[in-house]
Amino acid sequence: MTESVNTSLIGLPVVRRERLASQSAVPRPPVTLRAGLLPWIPFWLALGIGGWFLLRDEPGRKFYAALVLIGGMSLLLSLAAPRLAETGRIGWPWADRLRLVGLALCLITLGAGLAGGRAHMVAAPVLGFRYYGPVEGRVIGIDRSSSDRIRLLLDRVRLHKVPPTRTPERVRVSLHDYETLPVPGQQVMLTAHLAPPAGPTEPGAFDFRRLAWFERLGAVGYARTPVLTVAPPAGDGLLSMHRLRMNLAESMRQKIGGQAGAVAAALMTGDRSGIAEQTNQIMRDSNLYHIISISGLHMSMLAGFVYAGLRLVGTAIQGATGLRPGPLHKLAAAGALTAAGVYLWLSGGGVATERSFIMVAVMLLAIIADRRAVSLRTVAVAATIVLVVKPEALTDPGFQMSFAATVALILVHEPWLKVSPHLTWWTRPILMLVVSSLVASLATAPIAAAHFGRMTQYGLLANMLVVPVVGVLVMPGGVMAALLAPIGLAQPALWLMGVGTSWMLMIAQWIADLRGAVMLIPAAPNSVLPVMAIGAVLVTLGPMGGYHRAALFSRRLAGAVLMVSAIILWLTDRRPDILISAQGDAVAIMTPAGRVPSKPTGGSFAVRNWLEADGDPADQERWTRLVRQFGGLAKVDRVGFYAASRSVIS
Repeated sequence: MTESVNTSLIGLPVVRRERLASQSAVPRPPVTLRAGLLPWIPFWLALGIGGWFLLRDEPGRKFYAALVLIGGMSLLLSLAAPRLAETGRIGWPWADRLRLVGLALCLITLGAGLAGGRAHMVAAPVLGFRYYGPVEGRVIGIDRSSSDRIRLLLDRVRLHKVPPTRTPERVRVSLHDYETLPVPGQQVMLTAHLAPPAGPTEPGAFDFRRLAWFERLGAVGYARTPVLTVAPPAGDGLLSMHRLRMNLAESMRQKIGGQAGAVAAALMTGDRSGIAEQTNQIMRDSNLYHIISISGLHMSMLAGFVYAGLRLVGTAIQGATGLRPGPLHKLAAAGALTAAGVYLWLSGGGVATERSFIMVAVMLLAIIADRRAVSLRTVAVAATIVLVVKPEALTDPGFQMSFAATVALILVHEPWLKVSPHLTWWTRPILMLVVSSLVASLATAPIAAAHFGRMTQYGLLANMLVVPVVGVLVMPGGVMAALLAPIGLAQPALWLMGVGTSWMLMIAQWIADLRGAVMLIPAAPNSVLPVMAIGAVLVTLGPMGGYHRAALFSRRLAGAVLMVSAIILWLTDRRPDILISAQGDAVAIMTPAGRVPSKPTGGSFAVRNWLEADGDPADQERWTRLVRQFGGLAKVDRVGFYAASRSVIS
């Protein structure tokens, strides 16, 4: 074998040839770089997806052809490397490294291809002009806007004198006045102002236009006229389910009453149309807004309650009858999975709810398959499924915060198991609540601050006071209400839910009213979150088998450096000196005292977003005081000129 190896290595230096030949003679080690790869798969996919979203323009065919070529060659490399080692051409350590590199490149190109393919798959017409006139369509969704107005989501849209090829597939219309709310499936007509989805208010800001593209939303607008019914609801299965959800939500709002009932209805059915904007605001200011949006917290609480309840009932039945129908934990996991599926159906199957269901389903299936339910591997499987099905989820703050919190909690799970037996029975749940809330808050705080430009000072306290109540009263009450509703005994369970949601709103109001409850933070550059996320992955994910401790330390050190670099980049970033709205109806100049808008009214949406991105709590009317302070001139130090208030700020 040595002769064949030396023959295949002709042309290499003697020392190099001898070292590779000696490696080829060593049998494959039992633990190689193949081990521990699963948690890295969603990371490599995310790199490709994120890279595609960073492109300034839609790439052409050459780009996708290059992806196919690079991905195919990388896949061949990962498959050929073990064969080369088996024939003695290279050593197994080199084969494993080549296989790792090939797999990483293949998944990165796959991620970019998935993002591009998804963007083309959801392509739909976008309104290219402002439209005023009759709009006809079928109601497929009802929600509430940030200005507290009811919004209708319509499909099967028809616009006057607009050909079908230019008519948006979906439009969303805010209602300024309505007498009766239409129901899903109903064909309606109204007179509305429509416009294309707006782009970012400044370069690098949130791009609603991109979000609308993936939702197939081609126009947004408002209507001041009544909504006319053209045809009654059809017997469509999905829309019938939506109508059932709305009826259940309305029943819960009436039986519980007030905003507590609206929040309870949102938690069980996903219908948030009854929640007032004032309630939404205090929930944001207290860092409790994530609770009224169905997420992994609610799905895991519901599944955990059903799982524990079924195990308890099964144990009682076994003790009373001696029957052993099967492994209780597997039967309970199957029952909890069924309950989670029903909850997904009942709540309308929103994007966040689907993501949460996938995470919980993977963990419950792990229990059924006798695998660890709480591990980075199960989270990696869930993340991979989400990214493959909907690559655009990577840019969603909910996706980022959900998986960041889950990974952080899993990382502290094993240390907690070692510490908890040494705690007293009454300190264990208290400390577990404090640790879990602190870890989840620390993991999600940078993401929330980067996306929303705000940080709640007392969010940890609010979550510690509210999350246990949600787990003990609200979600169990919802499950019991669903079980008792068919026999007409749901009222006590709904009362229990109402007690929990009333407590939630009381704590939210108290926290939001505290001085300094919310701190505005300047917007982060677009590069901050990707750099911070890559650093966090390098720090948190375990070693791939075969890693030397020194290499693992170097990788984690590099990750820490990236995270610190992202923070420094954020802190040293300088906001733009001049901002101009896309419509040209507002201009704002940075002065030593803050940003000065061009006029006290007009372009208010853009100006409000600019001030929030500056971390400035001032309103648009503040400009008059600033101009007066600078003697009629707005001094702009960083661009070195004076702008006369009459010529630029008028």
